[in-house]
This record gives sequence, C-alpha cells and structure tokens, in this order.
Amino acid sequence: MSYDTPLVIGIAGGSGSGKTTVVQKILERVGVDRIAYLQHDSYYKDLSGLPPAMRRTINFDHPNSLETELLIQHVEALRNHQAVEIPIYDFSTDTRTSETYTVAPHRVILVEGILIFTEPDLRKLFDVKIFVDTDADLRFIRRLRRDITERGRSAESVIKQYEETVRPMHLEFVEPSKRYADVIIPEGGFNTAALDMVVARIESLLK
Repeated sequence: MSYDTPLVIGIAGGSGSGKTTVVQKILERVGVDRIAYLQHDSYYKDLSGLPPAMRRTINFDHPNSLETELLIQHVEALRNHQAVEIPIYDFSTDTRTSETYTVAPHRVILVEGILIFTEPDLRKLFDVKIFVDTDADLRFIRRLRRDITERGRSAESVIKQYEETVRPMHLEFVEPSKRYADVIIPEGGFNTAALDMVVARIESLLK
C-alpha cells in the first residue's frame, strides 16, 4: 500500500454482534479525522414505490435488499480521493429519504455491515477484514432493544422477523462469510486485547 492509497477496512458480523462498538473504538483511537466511515445499512433499496403492507414482507436480511453496487462505487470513489454523498434511510417507513450526507476521503476507509463479506466485488476492496463474533442470545437481545428504541418497532414484530428471516439469513450468509475474515474478534468492543492489536495494525499500515 502506497502512502497515497487509502487503507480499506471491512467490519462484519451478525446483527447485534457489536460491530458498531468496535467501529466507535477504532474511530476514537485512530482518529475520526483519519477515517471515512460507511455503513451498509445506509444502502437499503428504496421501497417507497411499494405499499406499506408489502414493504413488511421484504427480507431485509438478504443481500438482494441492499444496493451494494452503489456502496462499491462510493468505496472506489473514496479510494480515488473523491467525496461521496451517502443516502439516508428511514427504517421506520422502510424508505430512502431525499437527503444525503457527505463523507470526505481520508487515509482510512471503514465499511461496516452484516453482509459485506458475502459480496465478492465488495470483499476484494478490503485490505483488512474483521469479523465480530458474538453469541446468538446476546445478538438477539441487542437487536430487540435497538429496534424497539431506535426504529419504533414492536417486540412482537422484532421476534417474528428474527425467526422468519434474521436467523435463517445469518446461518445462510453471515456465518459462512466469517471464513473470509483476517481477524475474528470475540465479544466485540469488550475484547480489549483484540482491539489493541487491530488498532496497532492500522497504525503500522498507515506509517
């Protein structure tokens, strides 16, 4: 990696595994002024053309629910030192808003998402691939709490979705993608030793 080529890091793991906590630790320790941060969740396809009842039937845990091609374009643009406009998704209505936010290019590009290692064209852009591995019961509890408090969901709807799509898609896509990881972090952001090694590796690559 030359000095002018940004370092691209992918962080994957199951829903509720603690990926965001790991990302926040890296942002704090490496420096937000050195990192362009992208979330795969921002790239859910716009379902505004579908009636609300039909939107609820969409499998949001399948790779086809995401516009990964746009994420790939944005990563490539950032690698070429170009700013990108990130879509803003409204999870309460399952639609993409008309607004965007700007992410400027930096020495490190950090991409987070459940399914980012399942896509070959996206996966090959990562210089470092990190998988956050957490027990299923903890992941479910965290997802339940998040969807109720942050996304306006009922407990019944979260449980139904977990049984019908989240768990099956995790077993079909997310768990097998762990084989592509360069680093596996058990316990997510609570694993201080693993985070120390990841941050040290990033710092050494940047130098």
